[in-house]
Amino acid sequence: MLLTFTDVFKRYQTAEGPLTVLDGLSLSLDGGETLALTGESGSGKSTLLHLAAGLDQADAGAVRIDGVEIGALKDTGRAAMRREVVGLIFQQFNLIPSLTVGANLAFHARLAGRHDAAWQADLAARLGLENLLNRYPEQLSGGQQQRVAIGRTLGARPKLVLADEPTGNLDEATGDGVIALMLNLVRETGAALLMVTHSQRLAERLDRRIHLTGGRIL
Repeated sequence: MLLTFTDVFKRYQTAEGPLTVLDGLSLSLDGGETLALTGESGSGKSTLLHLAAGLDQADAGAVRIDGVEIGALKDTGRAAMRREVVGLIFQQFNLIPSLTVGANLAFHARLAGRHDAAWQADLAARLGLENLLNRYPEQLSGGQQQRVAIGRTLGARPKLVLADEPTGNLDEATGDGVIALMLNLVRETGAALLMVTHSQRLAERLDRRIHLTGGRIL
C-alpha cells in the first residue's frame, strides 16, 4: 500500500469545546490507483488530505506513505516527503506570480532534483501550454492556470498526487477537460491519486470512491 490511514483521529479546539473532525478513520490507497473522496462540507475531507500531505498531524492513529509514518517525521522530513514523494494540486492554483509558465512548470521538479527538460516539454504540449511558456499566471485563464498547476506537480513525477477540489474554481466544461488531462497523465506516470471533490459525476471517473460523513467513511 502506498498510503494508509489506520484508526486516525483529529480534533480541533473550538469555543464550544473539542470538535472531532476525523473519528477513527482507516483507508488505504495502492500505487497507481485513483480514489475520489466525497462528503458534505465539514465532513473532514480537506483535513484528511492535509494529514496525508504532512501539513497537519493526527491526534491518534497512524498515517503512512510508502511505509513511512508521517507523524514520526520532523518538519524537515515532512517537507522532504512533499518535495520528493507527494504532489499537491489545489483549487486556488497557488502558482508563483513572479515566475513564467515555463518556470512554474519546472519549479517542483527542480526542488526534487528531478528536472527533465524533455518531460517538461511533453507535459507543456499535452496540457496545451507550449505557446504560453513565457507568460505569467496573471495573463492566463483559470483553466490555463490549473493546467499549469497540474503540470508543475506531475513534472516531479510524484508517487502520490493529492488534489483538493482541483476544478472548484472552473466552469463545468473547463473542469471536465482539466480532469480528463489530469487522469490521463496521472495514470501514464503510474502515480496514485487521492482527489477530494463535491461532484459525484467527477468521482465516478476514478477507480474507487469513498464518502465521508462526520469524520467516518460510509
